[in-house]
Amino acid sequence: MSDRLQINVPRPTGATETARENAEHGVTASAGLAGNLQRVLVDLIALHLVGKQAHWNIVGPNFRDLHLNLDEVVDAARGASDVIAERMRALHATPDGRPSVVGGTTTLPDLPQGEVTTHEAIDLVVEAIEAAVGTMRAVHDDVDAEDPTTADLLHDHIAALEQQAWFISAETRTPERA
Repeated sequence: MSDRLQINVPRPTGATETARENAEHGVTASAGLAGNLQRVLVDLIALHLVGKQAHWNIVGPNFRDLHLNLDEVVDAARGASDVIAERMRALHATPDGRPSVVGGTTTLPDLPQGEVTTHEAIDLVVEAIEAAVGTMRAVHDDVDAEDPTTADLLHDHIAALEQQAWFISAETRTPERA
């Protein structure tokens, strides 16, 4: 028997259209827009989990600084996932953040189980942030073509997460000399 965890992704996964209510008017997301936002959503939820996993299990030099910085990443990812999910609802799409869906569809790399050194965690978390940002950048132009307001939300989250990647990666960088 394999030691690997089996993840069952329920079908259907992802966004579906919701019924309009009497008081609701405005934009309804196409299947493409809903799907793109679902991709962003699962990566943001996964980033929150990656950040917490690292936060709980780091050991080594500058533990406290990284421990606290990882909470900032978690807060940014959690806040962004909520904004994206609520935007999906405003556009009559149904966000799907169930664990099996997140685990089965995220583009983020998995963290190793157990303790991880602070320097290793820095590389892993930055890689996860860059993957989440990569998804947002990959869907951006299609989102912008259909709904510039939603694209503006992506801009804010891209900027915040890229700043976190810079903060964290600066810990192990050395100055480049010409």
